[in-house]
Amino acid sequence: MTILIRILQFILSLSILVIIHELGHFVMAKYFKTRVEKFFLFFDPWFSVFKFRKGETEYGVGWLPLGGYVKISGMIDESLDKEQLKQPVQPYEFRAKKAWQRLMIMTGGVFFNFILALLIYVLVLYAWGETYLPTANVKYGIETDSTGHAMGLRNGDKILSVDNQYIENFMQITPDIILNNRKSIQVERNGEILNIPIPAEYVPKLLKGKGQIDARTPFSPFVISKFGKESPAETAGVKEGDELKGLDDRTFEYYDEFQEYLAQNRNKTVILNIVRNNEKLSIPVLTTAAGILGVVSNRSYSQFFELKTIRYGILQSIPAGISKGFKTIGDYLKQFKLIFSKHTKAYESLGGFITIGSIFPGVWDWQVFWNLTAFLSIILAVMNILPIPALDGGHVMFLLFEVITGKKPSDKFLEYAQIAGMIILFSLLIFANGNDILRLLRK
Repeated sequence: MTILIRILQFILSLSILVIIHELGHFVMAKYFKTRVEKFFLFFDPWFSVFKFRKGETEYGVGWLPLGGYVKISGMIDESLDKEQLKQPVQPYEFRAKKAWQRLMIMTGGVFFNFILALLIYVLVLYAWGETYLPTANVKYGIETDSTGHAMGLRNGDKILSVDNQYIENFMQITPDIILNNRKSIQVERNGEILNIPIPAEYVPKLLKGKGQIDARTPFSPFVISKFGKESPAETAGVKEGDELKGLDDRTFEYYDEFQEYLAQNRNKTVILNIVRNNEKLSIPVLTTAAGILGVVSNRSYSQFFELKTIRYGILQSIPAGISKGFKTIGDYLKQFKLIFSKHTKAYESLGGFITIGSIFPGVWDWQVFWNLTAFLSIILAVMNILPIPALDGGHVMFLLFEVITGKKPSDKFLEYAQIAGMIILFSLLIFANGNDILRLLRK
C-alpha cells in the first residue's frame, strides 16, 4: 500500500505539472493566433488512452507517462513532421510569427511552472504555515556517523553556527554546507566552543548520504509500530505495540547509542528487553549481517523538541511564499551546478523516476504533496530552459540567435538539432534511471 500511495502521488503531481507546463505553451500560442493541433497529457505513440476534438485542437491522454506535449502548427518538434513544413507558410503557423512572439510561445511553459510553484508556496503557507526545528532547541546536540566523526564532529555536539553564521532552521544546516561551500562549523562540546574545519572531501560524502548531521534524540520511549521487510525480531515473536526498553539488560540514554550497540553485535544474538501489557519479556534475536533487528518506531521530533510554527494571513503569505519560491529556485540552481563538478561527483547521485517517486511519503499528506509539487515544478522549469535542442531552452537558444543576428536557422538545421537533442535527452534518461536500478541492486 505504501508503494501504491507513492506512485499515485507521483502520477498526480506529474500530471498537474505537465498540464500546467503545456497550458503555458497553449495559452501563449492562442494569444498570438497560432494553431494548436494537439494537447496531450503523456505521450501517445501508436495509440492514446482517450481523446476528443474541440475546435481545431485534439485533446487527449497518452499511455506513456514521460511528460506531455502540445503540437503547434508549423513548428519543428519531437513529432518531426516534415510534410507540414514542405507546404507554403500559413499565417496561423508558428513559423509565420515574429521571432519575439515565437520566443514568448516557447517560454510560456517554463513561465507557467514558475508561477505555479510560487502560487503553491503562497497557498501552503496560508493553509498550514511553516513548522521547523530551531537550531537553538536541539537540546541534546547532534548525532552523526563515522564520516562526521572523521571530520571532527562528535555525538552530543551543539551546533552554534556555520562559518560563524547562525542558521535558524536546524534542517537547513546540511543543505547550507553543501550549497554554499562552507568552511567551518562552530560547536559547543562540554562547555567549550570549538571550530571544526570542513574538509573539501566532506561535501561529496554528504551527497552520498554519509556524514549527515541529525538531531540527537533520547532512546525512550521506543514503542514498536511496524516491522521492516527483513525482521528477525518479528520472526522471534516481537509484536507491534511492544515497548523496547533495552538490549542484553543494557539501557540506552540516546538512540545513537542503541544503533552503535547493534553495529557492534552484527550476526550475534541479543536479548530484547520488552514490556508487553505491563509484563517484562526477554526475547533472543539473531541480528542480521548489517546489525538490524527490523523494528520501526514512529518517533518524531515533536516528541522530543519544541518546534516553531509561523502562521501567515493571506496578505503575509503572498510575499512569504514568493520569497520562499525564489529561494528554492536559487538553491536548486546551486544544486544543479554541483552536477557538473568533478570534485563533488554529484552526477553519481542523479536519479530517475524511482528516485523522484521515492521522495513522496508513504502516507497521503497534502502539505507534503503540495510542497513537493512546487519543488518539482521548479525542477521542470529549470530543466526545460536548458539550451538543449528538443527542450524549450533549445528553441529559445535558436530564437535568441535569430533575434540578435536577424538570421533564422534553416528548417533542415532545426530538424537535425531536434534529433540530436532527443538523443541527448534519451541518454540522460537512461543514465538517471540506470543509477536507480544500480542502487536497487546494491541494496
